Amino acid sequence: MASDPIPVALAAPVAPSPPPRRPFAAQGKPWALPPAGLAVFYGRPETPRLFHYFLPRLLAEGKQVLCLDGANRFDPLLIARLARQRGIAAAEFNRRIRVARAFTCFQLTELLVRVPRFLETFAADALIVTALPDLYFDEDVRDRDAAVAFRHALDALRALRPLPMGVAVFSDATSFETPRPGGPGPRRAMFTQLVAQATELWRFALDGENGKLRLIGEEGGSRLQVTGCR
Repeated sequence: MASDPIPVALAAPVAPSPPPRRPFAAQGKPWALPPAGLAVFYGRPETPRLFHYFLPRLLAEGKQVLCLDGANRFDPLLIARLARQRGIAAAEFNRRIRVARAFTCFQLTELLVRVPRFLETFAADALIVTALPDLYFDEDVRDRDAAVAFRHALDALRALRPLPMGVAVFSDATSFETPRPGGPGPRRAMFTQLVAQATELWRFALDGENGKLRLIGEEGGSRLQVTGCR
């Protein structure tokens, strides 16, 4: 597992129309990542950490996972615990995961641009991204610069569509307040722009009866199906 902070570079624009969303629950596997397309998960402050609980199914199936961690939430100790719970050596899980961390929105954009190059040496079956667009809300970055970097990040995601790989974004963007002098600026629209590009949209919510987490599939803001609790 590697940490890979890197300088900024921007992707060339690509602009195909987004594919229609399809119900993620149709696979019949709650808490599973899609084999293709872009799934966006949101709804709870801890969402960027919850991606860990999707890993055991993938790794136990022999799949490989590339994680671009903008939220700095990747936890090797949690991975080891999840492996032990399934009777699998932690080293085996670790061998199937590659992690690159981004500490600025510009670094996260660059990591997304580099994904095709990463895949040349690590044939990932799934790509996980945390803190998109959360990392672009940094008040130390000008609105215009954040907007340009985010637009190129979306372009990089679009460029991955033809690849036989599922992409999952885990975002805490909806809990951020981003007041800016002179108005809210372009950042308020970033999560909406990301969702418009997604093929699947899933919201984490607490079950009112037992306090457990559940996933609610959404389409255009409407409930599709509650999948599983954890």
